[in-house]
Amino acid sequence: MDNFAILLVALLVGAALGAAVAWFVLRRTTDAAAGVEAERLRAEAQGARAEAQGARADAERARADVSNAELRVSQAEVRVQEARAEAERARAQIAEARATASDSQADAAEHQAAVAALQAKVVAAEAEKAAAVARAIEVAADRDSLVKEFKLLSGQALDEQGKKADATAEARLRATDQLMTPIRESLAAFNERLTEVEKARVAMSTELAQQVRAVQFTGEQLRRETNALSTALRKPQVRGAWGELQLKRVAELAGMLEHCDFTQQSTSTTSEDRVIRPDLKVTLAEGKFVYVDAKVPLSAFLDAQETEDERDREHHLALFAKNVKGHVDALGGKNYWKADPGTPEFVVMFVPNEALGFEALRLIPDLHEYASGRNVVVATPSTLIAMLRSVAYGWKQAKLAESAAQVSTLGRELYERLGTMGHNVDKLGRALGSAVKAYNASVGSLETRVMVTARRFRDLNVTEAELGELTPIEEPLRQIAAPELVADATAVPAVIGRKPSGEPPEASALRRGEPDLFDLVGETSPEVAPPARKHA
Repeated sequence: MDNFAILLVALLVGAALGAAVAWFVLRRTTDAAAGVEAERLRAEAQGARAEAQGARADAERARADVSNAELRVSQAEVRVQEARAEAERARAQIAEARATASDSQADAAEHQAAVAALQAKVVAAEAEKAAAVARAIEVAADRDSLVKEFKLLSGQALDEQGKKADATAEARLRATDQLMTPIRESLAAFNERLTEVEKARVAMSTELAQQVRAVQFTGEQLRRETNALSTALRKPQVRGAWGELQLKRVAELAGMLEHCDFTQQSTSTTSEDRVIRPDLKVTLAEGKFVYVDAKVPLSAFLDAQETEDERDREHHLALFAKNVKGHVDALGGKNYWKADPGTPEFVVMFVPNEALGFEALRLIPDLHEYASGRNVVVATPSTLIAMLRSVAYGWKQAKLAESAAQVSTLGRELYERLGTMGHNVDKLGRALGSAVKAYNASVGSLETRVMVTARRFRDLNVTEAELGELTPIEEPLRQIAAPELVADATAVPAVIGRKPSGEPPEASALRRGEPDLFDLVGETSPEVAPPARKHA
């Protein structure tokens, strides 16, 4: 009966687990497609049926337990037979003991105890056999009832579970369809966007492929042009033209102007009657010059860069260093500075590439000392720009000094002219003062002598018009006090009315008496000759 209860509980637990699993599966499949949902539900039904099969398997195991019980009964019967056999042997031993009669009473008692024990074992074995038989009968009865109940319960449970699963599947299908509608719309929009992105990617890939082909074409063209340039620079004429062009550009970068601050390919004659023609002739202040010659020892350098063998490379670099020294020696022997006396005694050897200059200094660490000993200065574009800027700065300083001298001369002349002008303005002021005094005297004489008599005509009724009043000039003239406006500063006190001590002869002209009306008339109208008068 206990096995039946356990089996029933197992069936109920299995059904509950099947329902829970079906519910969980149905819960998880809400976002899946309806067809997949139905298939999964059917799969769950199949799982429930599989559990029923498992229950049937449990029943089979119960039958196996009954068979085991029957086997144990058979084993008990075997043990009973063995016990009986032992009892028979014991009886035989007792009979043998009785027959021998030589055994003691103690041995007889022991044998009796053994016989009693064996009999007890036989009784226990028979009781166990009876219990096993009863248990087998009970298990067989329980098995039949359990099979019947299981068939009934499993059929009902499967039917109810299938109906519930179908109803739930339909509801889930409808809910899933409602939930899937926005997802389908989103997927459609995503597909459209994905299509657009794919089109853009294809367009970008096409454009990128075109650009890559253009870059490859440009790289190939650049390689060909580089090879052509390298081949061209191996020719002395091309190297010379390139060096001269670089030299001109450096001079222009330094702020210099051709035919003003420097001259290219200028021909000169030295004191030894030797004609020289430097690449660049830089004009310094005071008529001095600096000569610059461009040298491009490029062939060996290019050979060293193109070779991959280290020994050949060292050989070409050694030849390059030898060429640099050869150019230094050649320039040092030309003595360009002898063409213009006073010119600094050195010539600049211009290397038109920084890499060439760096490699030359690496191979010949004492290149500058070696060149200085031959009155040659080795310069790359960066150092030559600094040198030419220094020359340009010297030119600016020379021009500033020249301008300062001119300004000083002009200032001196202007100062002297201001003194002369002040003297003339002072004379004009004195003449104006004399004219004002003469005017005021004439107005006073006219008012006191003439106008009084003229007003008597109105009193005599000769006329009714009123004669206007004459107003004398009372504004004083401003005297010149600035010494810059006087030809001689010692004349200033005389101008403002104080007698100077130790005045020069020229000061007497500034302190002459104020002119009268006749002097003014004579100065303004030369044709009117005033009468001769003596000045006080």
